[in-house]
Amino acid sequence: MLKLIACSLSVFLCAAVLSIVGNLLILVMASKRSNHMKPPELLSVNLAVTDLGAAVTMYPLAVASSWNHHWIGGHSTCYYYGFMGFFLGVTSIATLMVMAIIRFSVSVNIQAPKEKVSKRCVKMLVAGTWLYALLWAVLPFVGWGEYGPEPFGLSCTLAWGNLKTMKTGFSMIICMLIMNLVIPAVIIIFCYSAMAVKLYLTYKSIEDCQHIPSVVRLQRRLMIIAVLISLGFIGCWTPYAIVSLWSTFHDSASIPPVVSMLPCLFAKSSTVYNPLIYYAFSKPFKHEVKQLGRVCGWPGTCDANMANQTNANGIYLVSTRKPASCQIIMEAALRFQCKGSITS
Repeated sequence: MLKLIACSLSVFLCAAVLSIVGNLLILVMASKRSNHMKPPELLSVNLAVTDLGAAVTMYPLAVASSWNHHWIGGHSTCYYYGFMGFFLGVTSIATLMVMAIIRFSVSVNIQAPKEKVSKRCVKMLVAGTWLYALLWAVLPFVGWGEYGPEPFGLSCTLAWGNLKTMKTGFSMIICMLIMNLVIPAVIIIFCYSAMAVKLYLTYKSIEDCQHIPSVVRLQRRLMIIAVLISLGFIGCWTPYAIVSLWSTFHDSASIPPVVSMLPCLFAKSSTVYNPLIYYAFSKPFKHEVKQLGRVCGWPGTCDANMANQTNANGIYLVSTRKPASCQIIMEAALRFQCKGSITS
């Protein structure tokens, strides 16, 4: 058991550090070009906010509890932890569902330059995801479900084992799983499957594969990023949902500690991978991170080619806009400094 606690401490600590650093980078990069963001980018920013919120509001308690080998808070702290986890988790899955719907609506006429969704509409949808999640998260406070400690006693969530003894427990479980996992997953799978078919037909209709329109290449890259983010979130939380559902209809003591802990740790890691996906698949985002690293004095070499890198695929987070004029000036200045350091 001590090995499991040490493992949980390491996972919580690494997830907290990586999530805070990675998602802060996304928010910093987004704030630098807030006036030039396209509407879908707001959804990526919203995901970063939810992931950062989980790392800041929840993981410190989990790390401290793992260090002390038991939950350090009381009943009210457990309710707070469970509320934040449920609230931010539902916000994330709702955001991913909205992102899939918007990407699908854009792909209907994939080569049309006209904006499909306004920024005002996306802002309203983002606000709707938070309100929807808040509605579900407060239900245990009014008697429909309850929050309680995890079986291994280092964090809190919905008290799955106690729900089966409540009159409304079964209805809570079924409604929650259908509304916050099954339906969003079905919508996400449908939208991205339809987008994949549309892209396939578009590629097939283009005779010269060497002259594929840049907007088609862009939509393909955007779809890959969005699919990876969605698959990552659903993949991280599905094992946890299965174990939780099992504990609802069976004795929680029948589940070995390692079986109950590993899905939880896997789910907590879902706040880490979004920045890694952006860094791997978005050249402008990678360029911005490296440029910020040079400004902050991070170790590295001065690369003139990096300063001269063009926005080949037009992706920042999920955008098609080119960098602002001030950013171009900064890149030119950086290129000049790099050349100067090389010639000297």
